[in-house]
Amino acid sequence: MADHQPKIQIWPLHLKQYDGMRVAIFTGNYNHIRDGVSLTLNRLVDYLQQNGVEVLIFGPTIPKPAFNHIGTLIAVPSVKMPGRPEYRFTTGFPQKAQKKLEAFNPDLVHLATPDILGIKALRWAEKKEVPVVSSYHTHFSSYLKYYKLSVLEPTLWKFLAWFYGKCREVYVPSKSMAEILVEKDITAELKLWERGINSELFNPQKRDMQWRREHGFDDGDIIVTFVSRLVWEKNLRLFADVVNRLKKKYKKVKAMVVGDGPAQDGMMELLPKALFTGFLKGEDLAKAYASSDIFFFPSDTETFGNVTLEAMASGLPAVVANATGSKSLVDHGENGFRAPVERSDKFFTLIEKLIVDPELRKRMANASLEKSKKYSWDSINGKLLGYYKEVLEAEK
Repeated sequence: MADHQPKIQIWPLHLKQYDGMRVAIFTGNYNHIRDGVSLTLNRLVDYLQQNGVEVLIFGPTIPKPAFNHIGTLIAVPSVKMPGRPEYRFTTGFPQKAQKKLEAFNPDLVHLATPDILGIKALRWAEKKEVPVVSSYHTHFSSYLKYYKLSVLEPTLWKFLAWFYGKCREVYVPSKSMAEILVEKDITAELKLWERGINSELFNPQKRDMQWRREHGFDDGDIIVTFVSRLVWEKNLRLFADVVNRLKKKYKKVKAMVVGDGPAQDGMMELLPKALFTGFLKGEDLAKAYASSDIFFFPSDTETFGNVTLEAMASGLPAVVANATGSKSLVDHGENGFRAPVERSDKFFTLIEKLIVDPELRKRMANASLEKSKKYSWDSINGKLLGYYKEVLEAEK
């Protein structure tokens, strides 16, 4: 285990301008699945282009993508990921795509996924002497236990240490994630690149009692809500177990699950009386958050927790796993609670406190809203653009 602290730096306030910057981004997901990675990268590309940066994206796609992406995407070959067919795994970086990259002549290469495409892009950049940076979006090792592959964890960390060690800088979404990387002997220079929130969309004013009534809730009900893609790695069983126990004791407790995914049918069997809204976005999603009372998100595979931040901005107390990402958003006892995923009884007790004490719910809801105000996308993506400029200035 490394004995040094994570070298997290913040963006300097004064930087020389770098006009005409060209950035090539390589990712394993940009438009074929709507998730935290793809949405974060699309927001970044939008921000970069609005600020005069030319961007070219390389990654897999499908005939009918999940949404219309931002910018120019160069498709690369990929196959369905075993066990998670909705995701794609890149299989190469063909000559046709490489020629487009060479014609683009990037000043900087940004690797968002340590996959085959990422490795080949890294080698291309080394050969061309183009500086490489990376961003850490997925806590890969935390997924292994769900596929009974924990034996591979040491090998995985060795590979990640090699991969990120080749990069000038690695951008991490939270300090708690940086601490994990340092513990695993990843010695690259780590810089903080958090996630942002659209406070005009997500806010407590979107609470709608009529919406609640139309969806079968009484005014006195306490809605415990889960929002995410429905995959078992999000600890869906723990959510269902705790909520079912709470419902038996408190008739006014109701469950709402927002999202879709391969585990949806199984989840509906575990929570037959819950409201399953399916996938929501925009105003519909904002209204669902704000019309809830408690946000319960026991996933321990997050690097940041975008949905937790959205819930906070919507004015909800958040009960989350005491895990990477969530630690940076939820202050235990202030704007919510954290508990270890091994302790379903602890989650039960903490949520019960919020159920029986409306003043506590209100106080934590206000604290959540206040903490969410420091996360704006322009500020956060401006920080990343500042990091880019620093790397390029160092090249001169």
